[in-house]
Amino acid sequence: MGNLLCCVQVDQSKVAIKEQFGKFEDVLEPGCHFVPWCLGSKIAGHLTLRVQQLDVSCETKTKDNVFVNVVASIQYRALAEKANDAFYKLSNTTGQIQAYVFDVIRASVPKLNLDNVFEQKNEIAKAVEDELEKAMSTYGYEIVQTLIVDIEPDERVKKAMNEINAAARLRQAANEKAEAEKIIQIKKAEGEAESKYLAGLGIARQRQAIVDGLRDSVLGFSVNVPGTTSKDVMEMILVTQYFDTMKEIGAANKSSAVFIPHGPGAVNDVANQIRDGLLQATHTAEH
Repeated sequence: MGNLLCCVQVDQSKVAIKEQFGKFEDVLEPGCHFVPWCLGSKIAGHLTLRVQQLDVSCETKTKDNVFVNVVASIQYRALAEKANDAFYKLSNTTGQIQAYVFDVIRASVPKLNLDNVFEQKNEIAKAVEDELEKAMSTYGYEIVQTLIVDIEPDERVKKAMNEINAAARLRQAANEKAEAEKIIQIKKAEGEAESKYLAGLGIARQRQAIVDGLRDSVLGFSVNVPGTTSKDVMEMILVTQYFDTMKEIGAANKSSAVFIPHGPGAVNDVANQIRDGLLQATHTAEH
């Protein structure tokens, strides 16, 4: 019915290319237009003004000889004021864009190592966008956005990279564990040394206290009991200590069997040995 009335409807976000006798005449914007076909006018085609997206997958090689598959996402649209250029100058818009993307990626990626490709993907996308903007503007197209959405190396390369990363982390973990064990051993040795030092001080103080107590006992007994000598008092104290020790050994439930000589002579020998030791310790302490 529209053709019979020579009326044409152009939808929103589109433009129509009007020709007369095969020659470009006008760009029709959205709405209803009079196109007298009887006078040689016709609609040669429609052109969308919406933003379109083209995903381009390009395989190339990095500087360190690793093949990667780079996926670039190109968002573009036709300009209404240049609709005639966009309609007539290009017969295959997507093919033209894809060729430029291939050219830029295969010129940029081989200059970079694999790690740098991942780090500088924004720079690669900017280089692609600049080249497309410069080339496609002459054909009536605007490049809205260019993104590098994926960088996919060979599966064996990815596996090797993961193994290298895992080995590095395991090595770091082993170093940290060894360092922790080293600290534990050092602290344990320091604790044992401090413990032995304090135990030695305790034993030395204990022996000094015993010597001081025996000396005070001997002096006090000699003063209170006239006629006794220091030797007599010492022997009596030592014999008393000897029998106290024997009593404690016999009273212990879990004590082991102890064989010691017992008799007046043995007691005298023990007394002499202890007395000599105490006198020597007292002499050493005084000097």
